[in-house]
Amino acid sequence: MNQQFAKQLAFIVLFSLFATWGNCQLIAPVPDSFRPVRIKFDFGNGKTEPGYLKVTGNTVYSKDKGYGFVSELPLKDINRKGKNALTSDFCTGTRPFYFVKDLPEGNYEIKITLGDRRGKTATTIKAESRRLMIEDVKTSKGEFRTETIMVNVRTPKIDNQKGIRLKKRELNYLNWDDKLTLEFSGERPCICAIEIKEIKDVLTVFLAGNSTVTDQENEPWASWGQMLPVFFKPAVVVANYAESGEALKSFEASLRLEKILSKIKPGDYLFIEFGHNDQKPQSSSFVEPFTGYKEMLKKYIHKVRELGAKPVLITPIQRRNFDEKGKVINTHGDYPEAVRQTAKEESVPLIDLHLMSTKLYEALGTEGSKKALVHYPAGTFPGQEKELADNTHHSTYGAYQLAKCIVEGIKKEIPALAGYLKSVSGYDPGNPDRFTEWKLTVSPTFESIKPDGY
Repeated sequence: MNQQFAKQLAFIVLFSLFATWGNCQLIAPVPDSFRPVRIKFDFGNGKTEPGYLKVTGNTVYSKDKGYGFVSELPLKDINRKGKNALTSDFCTGTRPFYFVKDLPEGNYEIKITLGDRRGKTATTIKAESRRLMIEDVKTSKGEFRTETIMVNVRTPKIDNQKGIRLKKRELNYLNWDDKLTLEFSGERPCICAIEIKEIKDVLTVFLAGNSTVTDQENEPWASWGQMLPVFFKPAVVVANYAESGEALKSFEASLRLEKILSKIKPGDYLFIEFGHNDQKPQSSSFVEPFTGYKEMLKKYIHKVRELGAKPVLITPIQRRNFDEKGKVINTHGDYPEAVRQTAKEESVPLIDLHLMSTKLYEALGTEGSKKALVHYPAGTFPGQEKELADNTHHSTYGAYQLAKCIVEGIKKEIPALAGYLKSVSGYDPGNPDRFTEWKLTVSPTFESIKPDGY
C-alpha cells in the first residue's frame, strides 16, 4: 500500500483521539453543537443540486472541512451535462477509495445514489472497519439506483469519566473515531449523491465476542460479524463491539460490556460468542466451562434482560484441525456444550456455530478449508514477505460463509428478527458457496500480524 495513502487514512483517525489515560482508555467528549441531523452531498463537477454540498474528485478530507475523499490514486469527475443535477455527474476511481464525514456517535441511515447515463457501473460498499454493506450492486447504462444502508458510528466514550479500555492496536481503528468512513470499490463505482440522516430509534443487533466476531481492520483477516450487515434490511443496524483476544471476563473488565449496556434499548439484541480465549489456563480470563463460563454467560444474559433487550448465545467456531479421516477435531473441549446448556437453562435462542462450522470445514475438506481461513503464500499482498497459515482466523470467503450460518440460525431460532433479513435463499454449511465462484473486492489496507487469540 502507498505510504502516503496509509498516512492519509491514519490521519482521519488521529484527530478524534482527544485524551488518553490509564490502560489506553479514551475520553472524547462530543460537544452538543457537533450533531448534524441531515447532510446531503452532490458528487461531480457539474451543477450542484440545491440543498446539497458539492464534492468533486479534488475534495480531499481535512479536519477543517470535516468531509472529503481519502484515495491512493486521484479520483475522476465525470459530467454528462444532463438536467438532473444529482445524476448528470459523478465521482469515480480505478482503485478502492474512501469518503469520510465527521460525525458524532450514533446510528445513521445513508442513502447512496449510483449510476451513469452513458455506462454500466458495479459497486461494493464497506463502512468503518471493513463492514460489508453493499455487495457488487450493478447498474446498466442510464440506470440509477439509490441504496440505503444503516451504519453505527461510535467512540470508546461511556460518560465523562470513563470509556472502553482500548488496546494499543485499536487506537487507529476506523471503528473508534468520530467519523463515518465509507469505502467504495468494485469494477466501476460511480457515486452521484450521498444523504446522511441520524436515526435514534433503529433496531440494533449488538455483537460481543472475540477475533472470530470482530470487524477486522485489515486484509486478509475477516470475521462473520463484519459480513453480517449486508444480510439485513436497512431497518436494522449492527453494532459490533467484539475484539480480538477477548474472553467473557476481559470483555467485561475492559468496559466493553458496560458500553453496550449504556447503548442498548428495549427490543434490541445482544449476540454473544466467546470460548476461544476463555479456555486458556494461563490467562487471567480463564474460566472452567461448567462453572465460571456458564456463570459469566448468565451474568451477560441477566444484565441484558434487565434493560428489556434480548440475548442470543452462539457456540464458538471450530478451529481448522482434522484427523486422518478428514473429520474436524473439537479443540474447544466442553465450552460449546456449556453454551448449549446455558441457552436451555435460560431459555435463550442458540445459534450452534460450532456444529455448523464443523459441517462447513468438512464439506470443504482438509485442503479446501484453507480457503476459508488465512492461508496465503508469501507475496499475495503488498509487503507480505512470509507465508500466512492460520487455522483460527478467517478469510473474507470463510467469514462470509460463517455469516450465512448466523443468518440461518436467525431464521430458525429468532423469527422476530428474521423478518428484518433481506430475501436470501436457504444456506447449508455442508454445501457452501464454491470458492471459485465467490469474490469480494480487497480493501487497500493490509496487516501480516495475526489478531490476538488462537
